[in-house]
Amino acid sequence: MCGDSTMALGGGGTGTQGWGVYLPYSLTIPVVNDAIAGRSARSYTNENRFGEVIATIKSGDIVIIEFGHNDGGSLTPTDNGRSDCLGAGNETCTTAAGVIVQTYPTYLTNATELMTAKGAHVIISSPTPDNTCETGTCSYTSPRFTGYGEEVVKNVGSMASFIDHGTYLANQYAVLGASIVNTYYPNDHTHTSPIAANLVAGVFVKGVLCAGSSNPLYSHIKNSTANVVGTCI
Repeated sequence: MCGDSTMALGGGGTGTQGWGVYLPYSLTIPVVNDAIAGRSARSYTNENRFGEVIATIKSGDIVIIEFGHNDGGSLTPTDNGRSDCLGAGNETCTTAAGVIVQTYPTYLTNATELMTAKGAHVIISSPTPDNTCETGTCSYTSPRFTGYGEEVVKNVGSMASFIDHGTYLANQYAVLGASIVNTYYPNDHTHTSPIAANLVAGVFVKGVLCAGSSNPLYSHIKNSTANVVGTCI
């Protein structure tokens, strides 16, 4: 699993947890959670985190990639080392320090192609939303990273698949309502409590179950569809 604090062990700090901690309970195969707090597709690339995963995986492995929370923002006036170049293709930007920055799709495409070249399957997942019920009314609009992820999968081909994790979670939040969902975010509107992280993992599993055998993780899930919350989209 490659991602940020919303997936990582320890989440975003005290009182929070990442959903990757709970995914193993739904699977019949071991899970390695390599998510790291504060990372974006760009910084995960530049720190060679993707490279380390690629060096480790073997044919038949399944890699889940989910970024987006730290990929936004501007490269000016100060580059934080995480923001990507804005664009849906192979555009590049140059920072004031002369650093060439690529787009979110480029970082994901490069990593995914190297993984699939080794025979691994890659699941690109849209980012989990910030608290969609923070105002008292639950509302969600997919970020641009959702569409970017879908396009990467289309371009890479059959060894890559997509789960719209963000929409699955937002839909379940709308069912639960603001009074419950607001308790899921103890510190801020991004990082979930352990109870909520378990739900976040559950709706990801729902997405895989709904995708069926076209998703490489489907045959490794031990939950029945009836035991996982959510509705197929």
